[in-house]
Amino acid sequence: MNRRVVITGIGMVTPLGIGVEENWQRMLKGESGVGYITLFDASTFPTKIAAEIKDFDFRKYFPNDGKIEFAGRNTQFAILAADMAFKDAKLDRYAFDPRRFGIYLGSGEGKQDFFNFVKIIGDSWNGSAVSTATFLELGKNIFGPIKEQEQEPNMAAAHLAQIFRAYGPNTNCLTACAASSQALGEAAELVRLGKADIMISGGTHSMIHPLGITGFNLLTALSTSNEEPRKASRPFDRKRNGFILGEGAGILILEELNHALKRGAHIYGEIGGYGTTADAYRLTDAHPEGRGAIAAMKMALRKSGHKIEDIGYINAHGTSTVVNDKIETLAIKEVFKELAYQMPISSVKSMLGHLIAAAGAVELIICLLVIRDGIIPPTINYENPDPECDLDYVPNAARKKQVDVALSNSFGFGGQNITLIVKRFSS
Repeated sequence: MNRRVVITGIGMVTPLGIGVEENWQRMLKGESGVGYITLFDASTFPTKIAAEIKDFDFRKYFPNDGKIEFAGRNTQFAILAADMAFKDAKLDRYAFDPRRFGIYLGSGEGKQDFFNFVKIIGDSWNGSAVSTATFLELGKNIFGPIKEQEQEPNMAAAHLAQIFRAYGPNTNCLTACAASSQALGEAAELVRLGKADIMISGGTHSMIHPLGITGFNLLTALSTSNEEPRKASRPFDRKRNGFILGEGAGILILEELNHALKRGAHIYGEIGGYGTTADAYRLTDAHPEGRGAIAAMKMALRKSGHKIEDIGYINAHGTSTVVNDKIETLAIKEVFKELAYQMPISSVKSMLGHLIAAAGAVELIICLLVIRDGIIPPTINYENPDPECDLDYVPNAARKKQVDVALSNSFGFGGQNITLIVKRFSS
């Protein structure tokens, strides 16, 4: 069985706004969502900037939903983006078999109660060590079981299944920066193989907290260009010095083609190919020759049936780290040969920051909008050419171009590589 998989609904929540169109218009203007961190006091951290969703209040959108009282920001982002996508697809949750309706997310961990955790450790110190008995007693009084449960990465998918009556497959993967792209690829495979007719898929994440910033600072992965926040994310630029941590969610409705046609659904595009590989090299570094990235792109092209000359746009992983941007450029050259120099490539992380597990889903939505509107968003802050990154990164200004087939890359810590290809729908 090899059924066709189309996209009939989209929704996103990012540092540039709530909703697809607000995000899209701000991206086309080259606006940035990066600023100083307000979610906690980061004044003593090497990195003091991030791409936050400012003044986010879930109750503004769902004022009477007590079920998510203790849900983390990641789950709230996912619920809001999924509600947008579900409504955009014009689905009626009572009009189809809920057992053929599933969830596949790439979701990160939930809210970390960092400050209470640190306080309990301090209060449990007996002068030479932490007393585990005291820690347990204090923890029982301060931590709640529901709050603790909501930290688990699978909870966003669990909430969505309950809200939308999705009784079919329910899965979450957390393959770092590749998570939501992998979720979309695997969700498409479930539909293609007849395991489901409709899937809610995508990703959500929020790591803008002390543990998240500390971890990436220790990896020397974050930019420390605190003086000019909006210019700190600069993919492929010679003066790039790390990525900007962002947060948000991107959710898509994947549907079997005939199921979508029977109900007269609007179709944004079709999933053309899915490539998934592992570098198996180092836990945090990509292979210096880009072998995993190359293999993922070639696999997606092979599965899609497209030739390299069919691709009209590449949405790059483009994190703004020295190593990633160089290796991705090398990999694109290896796959596309001389055509690489004619290929428009852009990184919306220059505006959104890096949404980690949610990044790939948001970026696939961007590919669909490029196909829809015939305009490519820019890579902003590209000011200093790098001889090792010498392709066309659509610098600083959006560009009109009809695109029928787009390719999106997502490469995660640990060496996970995902490439997705989407194309204009044609019967």
